[in-house]
Amino acid sequence: MHIIKPEHYARMLAQIAPVSKASRRSFLKGAAAISGALVIGVHLDPTKAFAAAPNDPPMPNAFVRIAPDNTVTVLSKHLDMGQGVSTGLTTIVAEELDADWSQMRSATAPADAKLYNNLAFGPVQGTGGSTSIANSWEQLRKAGAAARAMLIGAAAEKWKVPASSITIEKGVLKSGNRTATFGELAADAAKQPIPTDVKLKDPKDFKLIGTRLPRLDSADKTDGKAIYALDIKRPGMLTAVIKRPDRFGSTVKSFDAAAAKAVPGVVDVVAVPNGVAVVAKNTWSAIQGREALTKVEWDESKAEKRGTGELIAEYKQLASTKGLPAANRGDAAKGIAGAVKTIETEFNFPYLAHAPMEPCNCVIEKTADGVTIYAGSQFQTIEQATVAAIMGLKPEQVTIETLWAGGSFGRRANPAADYIAEAATVLKATDGRAPIHLVWTREDDIKGGYYRPIFYHKVRAGIAADGSIAGWQQSIVGQSFMVGTPFEAFAVKEGVDGTSVEGASDTNYAIANLAVELHSPKVNVPTLWWRSVGHTHTAHVVEVTVDELANAAGKDPVEYRLAMLKDQPRHANVLKLLAEKANWGPKAGAGKGRGVALHESFNTVVGSVVDVSVADGKIKVEKVVCVVDCGIAVNPDVIAAQIEGGIGFGLGAALHDEITMDKGVVEQSNFDGYIPLRISEMPKVEVHIVPSANAPTGVGEPGVPVIAPALSNAIFNATGKRLRSLPFKLEDVKV
Repeated sequence: MHIIKPEHYARMLAQIAPVSKASRRSFLKGAAAISGALVIGVHLDPTKAFAAAPNDPPMPNAFVRIAPDNTVTVLSKHLDMGQGVSTGLTTIVAEELDADWSQMRSATAPADAKLYNNLAFGPVQGTGGSTSIANSWEQLRKAGAAARAMLIGAAAEKWKVPASSITIEKGVLKSGNRTATFGELAADAAKQPIPTDVKLKDPKDFKLIGTRLPRLDSADKTDGKAIYALDIKRPGMLTAVIKRPDRFGSTVKSFDAAAAKAVPGVVDVVAVPNGVAVVAKNTWSAIQGREALTKVEWDESKAEKRGTGELIAEYKQLASTKGLPAANRGDAAKGIAGAVKTIETEFNFPYLAHAPMEPCNCVIEKTADGVTIYAGSQFQTIEQATVAAIMGLKPEQVTIETLWAGGSFGRRANPAADYIAEAATVLKATDGRAPIHLVWTREDDIKGGYYRPIFYHKVRAGIAADGSIAGWQQSIVGQSFMVGTPFEAFAVKEGVDGTSVEGASDTNYAIANLAVELHSPKVNVPTLWWRSVGHTHTAHVVEVTVDELANAAGKDPVEYRLAMLKDQPRHANVLKLLAEKANWGPKAGAGKGRGVALHESFNTVVGSVVDVSVADGKIKVEKVVCVVDCGIAVNPDVIAAQIEGGIGFGLGAALHDEITMDKGVVEQSNFDGYIPLRISEMPKVEVHIVPSANAPTGVGEPGVPVIAPALSNAIFNATGKRLRSLPFKLEDVKV
């Protein structure tokens, strides 16, 4: 996920049906139904924050509600899928309000891109790209400051005192002997004009931001009160599962529904574009009906019939041919020709499933004037447009109730809105007579596609007499998942998908002679971004290759990197602090190994040192020390949790995760074949956050890219053997 620039709006909007243009008046009128409440709206300059499409007037974004009972509710425009964003966004408002944390609440915002668009995505309401805190930072600070100013204005009028005499501390306004809570002043504050220019706090005066406030969602998720799509029950609701083909790209030619309909509880069997849906009174009956649906004839004329081994072989051949230029600095070929030492390496990266704890599912039902969807919705705007097109509605007739989501890692942020579209298709095929709960099982999830693509990298690099990198040539081969989506307009330039080369074409290392090329072959396997997107493979290639060059030059891996970061003080600072916190020394001792990696993604710089041990011929990851520079740390505890989670997620990919196909048929179907990281494999992790006064940057994904290369480098340090391709086969390392 990347920031969308204004010049990309036209092409993007042409692919997304226009979403309702709710007026400021109608919105605030509806909000006023909350008796005596103060509702704050604030908008940002669209030329600065991309808050509106070209030629459209800016619309308010209403985020803050102060109720007479003294609670302050912050409406979150972003999906909380476990990353704690609801707590972070609420903290920003609470800080500018000088509220007490105990009075703060969070609620999900309605689906309305005119009010709640992601400022990094342009006209789209959605969550992704580690942008939630970053794009909301100024917006919510202004919303909180505006609410504060209106409360002070109301108190000044009521008490007949100068506004300058009023202070606020922990949600209580005070002037002399007079005091009042937010709730007591909410009705009067609602009558105040919304300030157009507010003063924001100096970061040195923050009292809540930067502290480890308890998460707002912990209690409800602990006692079961938190509602997910799987918890939704609607009157007369039916459950639908879909029988999909074994090979991607196949379509239904014919089917015999008799056996499925004979299963008790099965209500209907209908064809949908990607398979056959079995609709039943409950999930078990639906699954049993699908099992009985054996007489389906598939048209495989356009199906993908190659196995992963064949694809990789084809990718290797492509890598030896001329690709599209993604980066070109100096003269890489000439630099390598004059090098005193050269290395040639290759790296394979497999298809990866997202495997969120809660598989994809949603509930959709017809209403008097449209439809309502209950889901852990990550791309509300796209889902509204998609469902509207299927149902013959206007996007504003599609209401989305955004619920908690049990993970995503990119899976729910699908430009195709696949499972949402499936639910709408089934609802339409059954004439909307009952609400439909569309469910993916774990097997559907693992076998159903939308994987991180296979990538193959070929690198040739050389060092000069002083050990510096004389030249670097890199060929990258992998599917584009941006082509054909609304995001193609900004992600693909002159045929180069930026998500395939990010982290390699824009490396922060001072490499004077650099050439990166890209091949994007057509493969009929649905692919999608995966936590940290292109950085999942580019960071690994760059950091392992840099380590190999440092070894060839006889240099310390940390010092070698620092020599190439003289013009990157932020990166150098992270690396120096990492070396200090990890007590760096490349020689860890007998039976041990240490490795380092450094990478920037989503405007955040992360460095990791991994310690491994070798015993009884086996390698174990013992400890990870991590340093992160993500700007102002809104909640250090949430940040640490995200980095720790990213490390665990990345370790799973490094050690186990892999989707393979034989003649186009996926060979894994559950966690017995697609193995996540086990608790027993999770190492001790230390996370150190660089103090900063800069605006926050992303943290949901940047912990992932550095772990695999640091582990690879540690294994080399311990054994002398390089493991380049993922997942690592540790059993093949002779120690």
